[in-house]
Amino acid sequence: MQKRDHNQLWLGLQNDKFDQFWTANRKLMEHTNDELFKFIPFRIYQPDKPFIQRLFRPLGDLGEVMVLRNLMSGVVSEALDSESRLRVVIQGIEPPLSTPVQWLSEHFSHPDNFLHICLV
Repeated sequence: MQKRDHNQLWLGLQNDKFDQFWTANRKLMEHTNDELFKFIPFRIYQPDKPFIQRLFRPLGDLGEVMVLRNLMSGVVSEALDSESRLRVVIQGIEPPLSTPVQWLSEHFSHPDNFLHICLV
């Protein structure tokens, strides 16, 4: 990201000029139909634990599309146990674990481009 774009992002947020912010942010979030993001930043919030922040590759080593179950099992596998009562919630919605992470990132990311995931 160029310094000019960084300044445009920051000043747009700081001065409540969201058109200015989204013009710069769109460059970060756009992709062609066949090209996925290289990495998707996410945070997982759990009860009584510090949040987990990492990057996730939306494509597996063999080119398979990674889904929410893949992300969760790699980070907090205990949340997927049959005995666990935790639910995965993103933006107030409980998406199916079969939802592609790329799709979630495109449609549920916050303005900071992070996918914020809550275990409740």
